[in-house]
Amino acid sequence: MARKDNHHIENSPDFIGLKVNSGIPQPPSVNPNSPHRNHSRKRKELSVDEYVSGILSGNRMILSRAVTLIESVKPEHQAIAQEIILKCLPHSGKSIRIGITGVPGAGKSTFIEALGKHITSHQGKLAVLAIDPSSERTKGSILGDKTRMEELANDPNAYIRPSPSAGSLGGVARKTRETIILCEAAGFNTIFIETVGVGQSETAVHSMVDFFLLIQIAGAGDELQGIKRGIMEMADGIVINKADGNNVEKAELAQAQYRNALHLFPTPPSGWHPNVLKCSSINNSGIGEIWQMVTEYISFTQNNNYFDERRAQQSKYWMYESINETLKNSFYTHPEIKKEIITYEDAVLKEKISSFVAAKDLLSIYFKNKTNI
Repeated sequence: MARKDNHHIENSPDFIGLKVNSGIPQPPSVNPNSPHRNHSRKRKELSVDEYVSGILSGNRMILSRAVTLIESVKPEHQAIAQEIILKCLPHSGKSIRIGITGVPGAGKSTFIEALGKHITSHQGKLAVLAIDPSSERTKGSILGDKTRMEELANDPNAYIRPSPSAGSLGGVARKTRETIILCEAAGFNTIFIETVGVGQSETAVHSMVDFFLLIQIAGAGDELQGIKRGIMEMADGIVINKADGNNVEKAELAQAQYRNALHLFPTPPSGWHPNVLKCSSINNSGIGEIWQMVTEYISFTQNNNYFDERRAQQSKYWMYESINETLKNSFYTHPEIKKEIITYEDAVLKEKISSFVAAKDLLSIYFKNKTNI
C-alpha cells in the first residue's frame, strides 16, 4: 500500500536515502471559535471635526490618517482633506520650515537624525517630510528613512512621514505643502522637508521652506564640478558632512572652496550671506553650530521683514501651482480627451498633423465639452 507521504518528490525511488514525512495538519491562523471571525475589522470613519480635534490635540494616529486623505486620489477623500486643511489653517504657520538636499551618499538621513535629536533634546517638536519625484517612475517611496533614522523614529517629539508612493513632482510637492499645515496645527514647531531626488525637486522644496540647506561631502572628486549654480544660489547655508577621521583635511579644503565660490554670487534678496560649515553626523560634532546658523538666519530675516515677504510669495506661488495642477488633471481625465488623445497622438507620430495643431484641436475639444473643472 502506498504511503500517504509519497506525494513528496523527495520520496521517489530516485532519491535514495531521502524520506520526507507528510507532517501534521496546521491549525487555522484564526481561532474558529472567535466571535469576531466573520466580521471584517473596519476603522471607524471620522468626521471633519473629529479629524481637526485630533490633530490639534497632537494625536499622531489621526494626523497620519488625515495625511493619508491628502495623499489619496479619490475625490471624496480630497474633499474631506480640503475641509480639514481649511480648519487647521488658522493654527498653522508657527514653525521653522527647513529644506534639506544633497547629493546621494552625502549622509542626509544620518545628518537629519543628528540635527533632529539636537532639536528634540532642546524641547523642540520635529516633523520630517519628504519629496520623492523618483517615485513616479519606480512607484517606491522613502520608507527606508524610518529604518535609517531609527532613534528619531522612536523619539516621542519627532514624526517622520514618507512621501506619497507615486505622482508628478507638482502633485507630490502640493501634498507635502498641505501636510506641513497639518503638522504645524498638530504642534510641530520645526519641519524638515527632505528632497530625495535631484533636479527640479530642489526648486519645489525651496518654494515651501524658510531656510534651504545643502549637504555636501568632501573627497568625492572635484567638489564644485557636480553642483549646479542654481542649487548653490538657492542655498541659505552649506554643510560639509562626514568631516571625521581621515576626511577632516579634505572637509576643510572643501569648506574653503565653497566659501570662495559663494563670494562670486550676488547677495541674495534676503540680505543674508550664506555660510559654509562642516560637521560629523556620526560623531555629532558641529551639529549645534549648524542649528545656531539656522536660528540666526530666521532672526535676521524676521527683523528685516524678508521672512514674512517670502512666505507671502510662496503662498501666491502655490495658488498658481494648484490652479495649474487642477487644470492639468481636469484636462487629462476629461472623457472626450481620453477618447481622442490617442488618435491625435498617432496622427502626430505619423506626421499627418503637427504637434501644435494637435494640441490646439484637443484644447478646443476640451473647452467645448468641459464638464468637470
